[in-house]
Amino acid sequence: MKVVIGSRGSQLALWQSEWAKSQLASTHDGLDVTIEVIKTEGDANLAASFSEIGSKGVFTKEVDEALLSGRTDFSVHSLKDLPTSLLDGLELAAVSPREDVRDAICARDGLSLSDLPDGARVATSSLRRQALLRSARPDVNLRPLRGNVDTRIRKLETEELDAIVLAGAGLKRLKLNEHISQLLPPSEFVPAAGQGVMALVARTNDPQVSELLSVVEDTDARAAITAERSALAELGGGCKIPFGAWARREEDDFVLDGVIAHPEKGNPVRAQIIGTEDQAAAMGKALAEELLRLGGDAILKEVLA
Repeated sequence: MKVVIGSRGSQLALWQSEWAKSQLASTHDGLDVTIEVIKTEGDANLAASFSEIGSKGVFTKEVDEALLSGRTDFSVHSLKDLPTSLLDGLELAAVSPREDVRDAICARDGLSLSDLPDGARVATSSLRRQALLRSARPDVNLRPLRGNVDTRIRKLETEELDAIVLAGAGLKRLKLNEHISQLLPPSEFVPAAGQGVMALVARTNDPQVSELLSVVEDTDARAAITAERSALAELGGGCKIPFGAWARREEDDFVLDGVIAHPEKGNPVRAQIIGTEDQAAAMGKALAEELLRLGGDAILKEVLA
């Protein structure tokens, strides 16, 4: 049997697709797996911020359209890039084990966030990261940052930045740990919904491929992302809202943290919901409602105005 993976062409996307390929090849004898690179709007338009080019599917739409057309058999994405509503005819067939959820500070001089000089130039294009940075360090000079992981790291030197903020998971997967100055605590810097998890998307009418992908399914990651994405869906969000969610098991509890903050003012609104994994979707909805009640509604109205 031959299957074709649809993937973006970035170094991280190809690492993720190669990971999926190796998982399938090691568990299915005789399976012929190839990777087809597809360019997305997010890759083509590096001048605009995420919020300017749209909130839904800027790194996934073209890849998944190729899947729907039959050009590929499944797609591999960073789950945090995946819209909460997939294209009609597609399903989230499997999710990978979760890597480190934390955001990483990569500083020119190896400094932590608290040790950066007053007025430090810190780059990120994520509204969530901007908002949480503004809350923790109101003095920093925030700059935009686009491009693949290696491009962003180069910009730390070429654009006279003091630090950049990236997902720790991507740096670790690409074995770029030496660039990490600090991994920010997720209780304060609540990560993006799904951060650190890979999404394997298949056609709903292709049970054979979905069955193949089941070998990589991680039940803990599935429960966590179900809660986080449920909250994101309730808020109607994507890249245009400064929102973070982090679900995990703590002893006998399933805990979901969330934050909404203003990218220019900080002032984070935080909430926590405790329940069980089988309540994951309901917990996400409850988290979103609580964040809105506590003041997140006013923040979002201002950000989206």
